[in-house]
Amino acid sequence: MQLDHWANYVRPIGLFLLAILLFIAAQGTGIGLFFHLSYLLIGIVVVSYGWAWLNLRGLSVQRETFTHRTQVGEQARERVTIRNRWPLPKLWVEVLDHSDLPQHGAGFVASLPAGERRRWIVRTPCTIRGKFRLGPVTLVSGDPFGLFRLQRMIPGFDEVLVYPRTIPLPGFSLPSAELPGGQNLKARTHYVTPNVATIREYMPGDSFNRIHWRSTARIGKLMVKEFELDPTAEIYVVLDMFERAQHYLRQAGATQVAREQRSAESTEEYAVQAAASIARHLLAQNRAVGLIAWGQQREVIPAEREIRQLYKILEALAELRAQGATPLAEVLGAESARFGRNCTLVLITPSLDERWVTSVQHLLYRGVRIVAVLIDARSFGGTRGGEVLHMRLAELRVPTYTYGRGQSLAEVLTHPAVLAPGPPLRSV
Repeated sequence: MQLDHWANYVRPIGLFLLAILLFIAAQGTGIGLFFHLSYLLIGIVVVSYGWAWLNLRGLSVQRETFTHRTQVGEQARERVTIRNRWPLPKLWVEVLDHSDLPQHGAGFVASLPAGERRRWIVRTPCTIRGKFRLGPVTLVSGDPFGLFRLQRMIPGFDEVLVYPRTIPLPGFSLPSAELPGGQNLKARTHYVTPNVATIREYMPGDSFNRIHWRSTARIGKLMVKEFELDPTAEIYVVLDMFERAQHYLRQAGATQVAREQRSAESTEEYAVQAAASIARHLLAQNRAVGLIAWGQQREVIPAEREIRQLYKILEALAELRAQGATPLAEVLGAESARFGRNCTLVLITPSLDERWVTSVQHLLYRGVRIVAVLIDARSFGGTRGGEVLHMRLAELRVPTYTYGRGQSLAEVLTHPAVLAPGPPLRSV
């Protein structure tokens, strides 16, 4: 950056030195032409700098972001406006945007008459999830002789959050999940639950948040809601973000792994896409879904079924990075208190470490239902396959899916791998 800055002044410094040499020569020879040339060169340098400096004054830049939240595969849209507030025209002004959104290009060159403005719409395809900065902006201008190229930073920025891509999963289903007892419980409860059983007339002591206002308006007297226990089990999507378990596809001729370049071709991105798609699919079925992922920080979203739950999960997944220091086996052990007999886990992992299968076995003994989605590390450059894991999961009768690079997630999650019969599990 420093070299580029000084490179902009090579020409004017050269002219200035030439003017000094001509002035010295004029002093020694007395030739008037040398005096005139030295004055002319100095004048050109001064006028050119003043021209370029004035070109960057009286300008304002306004950014209007139309898309603050979007999704991989969609576009982020914004409008950039540059206005000349001075009575002097600007021959040319270049707008350089310093956004970190991939494939974002808001560069623009314009000539601005006095008091006029130029505006343009920027549409950027979103290719990878995350939170990205739009701005700030640098204005660049120069003089007609091309001696100076001055810059002026315009502060201010906006942010756009890109959710991971979600894919419809019409063929994906989970094992049946009910509360203990083998059937739905319809018992009334004094707790507020998502299931409303009936309404009745208000009685002293009833909470105001139980009042059903539509029925109250229709009947003409206060009516309150009565609730029953939620018969549907909780589902947790457990996403393995252990850094050492991930694999990143190395591009041909690349000197660095793709993880440093945020490539979409990685076990991390495939696992996040699978987690987002499964969560959306289950929430659309009115299931109570939560998320557990230990990435750069511990991310735990308790299971809920409301529509806002999807956006909470997508927002967490958008910023989640596979920088976790805790392997999946330890995550399952640390979070096991959340998993009861009325719980189903969807494990999404590229890990080939067999210790997490042992943790799965302990959870199965407690009555927890488990589904495994294995991200095929070999398809991303890994040296080992997951045959051993498949055999162990088959022995435990855990439905297992393998999601590899380039495969359709909807097709992969339609049918689990064929499971070998195993001995029945005994609860302890």
